[in-house]
Amino acid sequence: MQTAFGIVLFVVVGGGIVLALITAFTSSSTYGQIGRGGLSIDEDRPLRPTPGGGAMTPGQAAEREAEIRQMLEARNERRAARGLALGDVEAELRELLAPAVEPGIEAEVRELVVSRNARRVARGEEPLDVDAEVARRLRDLT
Repeated sequence: MQTAFGIVLFVVVGGGIVLALITAFTSSSTYGQIGRGGLSIDEDRPLRPTPGGGAMTPGQAAEREAEIRQMLEARNERRAARGLALGDVEAELRELLAPAVEPGIEAEVRELVVSRNARRVARGEEPLDVDAEVARRLRDLT
């Protein structure tokens, strides 16, 4: 009886190991699906929008501006309560809402505008103002 028990034990353990290996190699995304299911909402969409991932609607932009203004006004109220100098809310708001452009991207856009100007001049057309065109293209990017 004990010899049969040892054989059954080794067969069951060996079979379990073989099945575990087959399952592990055939289902590669098992851990990626933990917590997802039929009741999950937008599980593949990031919680925050990516910096280059689509423009905000006018309503979203207005809401964002209002919330930033509220935070700046609240900070000014805390400063006033402590007796510190107040900041200019509108100037800080404009600075915070201004699109941030990396210097490398600006240099690439400037290079593009300069090369297009050279082609315009070669065709006999009037060249564009480089700084204005760079600012316009960067504004279009953001």
